[in-house]
Amino acid sequence: MSLLLLMVISTVFSEGEPVDPPLVHRTDCSTLRLGQYICPDPEYDLIDPATQQPRGCTKDNKAKVVCKAADGIICHGSDNSTFKREIPCKFTNGYSFETALLLSIFLGMFGADRFYLGYPAMGLLKFCTLGFMFLGQLVDVILIATQVVGPADGSLYVIPYYGARISIIKSDNYTYRLPQNDW
Repeated sequence: MSLLLLMVISTVFSEGEPVDPPLVHRTDCSTLRLGQYICPDPEYDLIDPATQQPRGCTKDNKAKVVCKAADGIICHGSDNSTFKREIPCKFTNGYSFETALLLSIFLGMFGADRFYLGYPAMGLLKFCTLGFMFLGQLVDVILIATQVVGPADGSLYVIPYYGARISIIKSDNYTYRLPQNDW
């Protein structure tokens, strides 16, 4: 009985006190700065287990993901704190790096690695010459291990998300090198 009386008294007194409404700011979420949102939203399953890349990765190496704005920020258009943003990804078509490397090591003299990657003419040539007398097999093992030779369709290998992926940095006549003080 005393518990019931205490609950009634607490609700009567709590309704009389004014409570400040939470501060809400409406904005275009595409203009948010780093730290004002978390991308991707941790409530969503982002990584596709088959490709080890964000779901919806396109040939342009971009994926649209759902992001979440910080507390108190409401996005125009969605009327909540979520919005979509593009993040970089690596487009794959299902060619496994480990499979290509193992095929090159063990069956490279028969051209199995080149058939797997989509190069049938090179695979047939390696098959007929026994991997260019095993010298072509050795060269292919090195080229596949360093990820110079990839799938014929232009996609990238399926490598674990935090795996040993090689990123090739290229330079041309339009590359600007920032001068350093000690040059």
